Amino acid sequence: MDIIVTIVVGFIVGVIAKFLMPGPDGGGFILTTILGIAGAFVGSFVAGALGMGGAVGWIGSVLGAMLILLVLRLVKKA
Repeated sequence: MDIIVTIVVGFIVGVIAKFLMPGPDGGGFILTTILGIAGAFVGSFVAGALGMGGAVGWIGSVLGAMLILLVLRLVKKA
């Protein structure tokens, strides 16, 4: 059951990140879900590095996903 919750939450976070950073990003359900899940990990890592620790929550996950989306866009341009 935890895997299903992770996938659903990852998809929601990925959709929010793509909504807040509109652009010509391809990818469908799977890429958006991976973006959201990876964003949660990045958000947790950055919060830990800043000494905040613990779970980051929705805002940190979305910010992490937006950071990944920004890096992907920069890599695509290069």
